Amino acid sequence: MDLIETRRALHRIPELGFNEVKTQSLLLNKIRQMPQEHLEIKTWRTGILVKVTGTNPVKTIGYRCDIDGLPIYEETGYSFQSEHEGQMHACGHDFHMTIALGILDKLSHQPVKDNVVVIFQPAEEGPGGARPMLESEAFKAWRPDVIFALHIAPEYPTGMVAVKKGLLFANTSELFIDLKGKGGHAAYPHLANDMVVAASAFVTQIQSIVARRINPLDSAVITIGKISGGTKQNIIAEEARIEGTIRALDPKTMADIKKHIESHVAGIEASYQCEASIDYGANYYQVYNEHKLTESFINFCKENNFPLTICSEAMTGEDFGYFLKEIPGFMFWLGVDSEAGLHAAKLMPHEEAIGHAVDIVSGFIRYQSRQV
Repeated sequence: MDLIETRRALHRIPELGFNEVKTQSLLLNKIRQMPQEHLEIKTWRTGILVKVTGTNPVKTIGYRCDIDGLPIYEETGYSFQSEHEGQMHACGHDFHMTIALGILDKLSHQPVKDNVVVIFQPAEEGPGGARPMLESEAFKAWRPDVIFALHIAPEYPTGMVAVKKGLLFANTSELFIDLKGKGGHAAYPHLANDMVVAASAFVTQIQSIVARRINPLDSAVITIGKISGGTKQNIIAEEARIEGTIRALDPKTMADIKKHIESHVAGIEASYQCEASIDYGANYYQVYNEHKLTESFINFCKENNFPLTICSEAMTGEDFGYFLKEIPGFMFWLGVDSEAGLHAAKLMPHEEAIGHAVDIVSGFIRYQSRQV
């Protein structure tokens, strides 16, 4: 399989969560070109599960990749730039899928002792495909005993592995708040309830949550990324919408933050005589790397002279955390040395990392299959 050509073909057709129809079709076509003697294929919505039957299985090893794109206008200038206007593989999922296909290709020719299930999961960027896939009958039939995954990292050199035991990624939640008051003429503010003012007050107030309501030793972030409201400069806004994200390294801290946000929203309702609704959107559970398996992976990388560094935890979110909540496993960063970062319109990861990753992951699967 030509991995570079495959990555570029996938890069051309990014699709948003649970709409990955072309992507699923391309993936299935590539998988069906592999030797089928040891392969079984299931589909779940726009996702795919592929089982490689082992030569003498005693356990099942899972490997997961994500397959959706982002609603971003691409600015890379690639000759193979996205053909779907306003959509882009700006988080490296084209890399993730290509690596998974490369691993499958190797295993289809030379299966290991244990069963291996490669999972092509939709909707990681939203609304979240991991939890419903985890609960599906298709997944339950082939539920692995251990599971792992990777994510590209623009800040590390090409092919570098960055990993740590324990917490790697944060708990995350979206935040959407809608305010509804009473509109009116700009010249008569006393006859209206201005939702632009109410939204502004709320955004200012909640800055005190992390600063004054959360233990300084418990890392957390509240970011408001968008405020919209009103229709014209001389009309007092009847409605306003606030959109943001919450990040916390501890699930309890996340719950505490939401409780404080709800108190502030109640205060805004009382102070500005308006109605408010809160939607937490997609919520992702922390990515927590199981110590024993992560240690095994670190030792494997050292023994085989793969470039390795021990990283710190990050406030990024990944719905792979739901798999790790139920199944022992880990996630690691794969360096791709891009000047532009994740979710950027100019993300240009180095393609040499793909072959390195296929060797690392397929090698570790073989290594892990020999372990008792």
